[in-house]
Amino acid sequence: MTDNFSEEWSKINFKKPVYSYLEETAKNHPNAPAFAFTGKKSTWSDLYQDAKKIAKALQDAGMKKGDRIGLFLPNCALFISAYYGILMAGGIVVNYNPLYASRDLEHQIKDSGTKIMITLRLTDLLDRVEPLLNKTPLESIFCMEFAALLPFPKSLLFKFIYKEKISKISFDERIQNLTDLMANNGKINQPVIDTENDVALLQYTGGTTGTPKGAMLTHANLVANVEQSYLWFNKPEPTKEVMVGVLPFFHVFAMTAIMNLGVKAAMEIVAIPRFDLKETLKLISKHKPTYFPAVPAIYTAINNHKELDRYDLTSIKYCISGGAPLPVEVKRQFEELTHCTLVEGYGLTEASPVVCINPIDEQNKAGSIGFAVPGCTIRITSLEDGVSEMPVGEKGELCVKGPQVMKGYWGKQDETDKCLKDGFLHTGDVAIIDEDGFVSIVDRIKDLILTNGYNVYPRQVEEAIYLHEDIEECIVGGLPDSQRGEKVKAWVKLKEGSSLTESELSAFLKDKLSPIQMPRAIEIRDEPLPKTMIGKLSRKDIIAEELNKS
Repeated sequence: MTDNFSEEWSKINFKKPVYSYLEETAKNHPNAPAFAFTGKKSTWSDLYQDAKKIAKALQDAGMKKGDRIGLFLPNCALFISAYYGILMAGGIVVNYNPLYASRDLEHQIKDSGTKIMITLRLTDLLDRVEPLLNKTPLESIFCMEFAALLPFPKSLLFKFIYKEKISKISFDERIQNLTDLMANNGKINQPVIDTENDVALLQYTGGTTGTPKGAMLTHANLVANVEQSYLWFNKPEPTKEVMVGVLPFFHVFAMTAIMNLGVKAAMEIVAIPRFDLKETLKLISKHKPTYFPAVPAIYTAINNHKELDRYDLTSIKYCISGGAPLPVEVKRQFEELTHCTLVEGYGLTEASPVVCINPIDEQNKAGSIGFAVPGCTIRITSLEDGVSEMPVGEKGELCVKGPQVMKGYWGKQDETDKCLKDGFLHTGDVAIIDEDGFVSIVDRIKDLILTNGYNVYPRQVEEAIYLHEDIEECIVGGLPDSQRGEKVKAWVKLKEGSSLTESELSAFLKDKLSPIQMPRAIEIRDEPLPKTMIGKLSRKDIIAEELNKS
């Protein structure tokens, strides 16, 4: 399949800075609609001018090339302008999940050395990050009023109707009003970017061990993946397409497949702060989007909506599903409802993330992840020796080589060496290639739980559970779930003489885990949890036991 793109791929310059996309699109289509959010629209010129002013504000604050700048934001116009502004100023973007528990925030700030955090003056955001100014490398917070992102009169009404959501923390030298900081001429000292070596993004992932690590994605990595996706979708005509932005931009899938691809192709991105089924259907029906990247759980939710006939979904042409396996029946139903082409893809943070996608204009194969994108080489290696290449139809570890593969893990050379070998990224996923060249994921080597397209690492959930003084043993694992792909379940054994209910443990965990990480099921047992021959708690055995019940 990728042979069809080889000639075009050879002509592409992917060794350019990521921010060049916004510069080029703003230059060529300054007044075209770029971003629609809760009724407020921005042009490409608007986003570009804001990005330059944010870059200037960062440099005025003393930011140097290579400094790590955090984004702690939901989907909004500020996310796009701040992302590109950081890169223009020579900084490294560090994405933060707005649902992070305080412990996760603190770990990532310390590990990355984030110097400045850009966020909104909301209790859910500012109130969680402000205490970390005294405990971490974080030196200052650039904060914008959420009302500034809304159209009139919503901006005025928000201050009254949702005043309890507005943080009461005042602006000072450490927490500065970003709107005031952006009152500048936008003239920056443009740093020289070595696209192949300069890191553009630290995207945190559990990698192959479950320990959060920052994947170092260079400018060339990110640009290559955008160009690969752009070619795969037959080079969408500028200003002619509309992109749905309900997946969170801080997630690497949405960052590439929605935000950066949308900027590259001058698509209008129509977004909501976070996924909500009713709001998503209203958005699609109103804005008539043509591209709709999402996770299987979203397509499933739409398929099962009881009042779907109230919404017009026929504008959608192409959908790409990622983050979890796409059930064949979900694909069939969604395509029947919308008459679109829904293709499954595969990626991982360490590859920026897209590795494989099903064809959009040819026969795509349900249940598979398609072919490697242009410029990318994959091979299936032996699970025994990790080197020998497996024949067609035989299972092995999926390994990836290409310009989108990360530079390595931030500050963790040993972990880098474990997964980058002989120029290939070892994904930790078991796959096969069939006689037609289609790749299918068979199983997972790692214990990663994929729920609603998000990564949940059992060890992190277990550590939070162990904070309760009555817990003796704990295992967390993922179980199949028709809505989420997988659900998080915790099995625990209490200390002798202790008394604790499932609801009490859930209440204890509420401020220690994000909603995504929270166990959907908790089972408290009297007997010891299963162990391996050497006495290690066995996640494999307890999950097998659970599956045998059904």
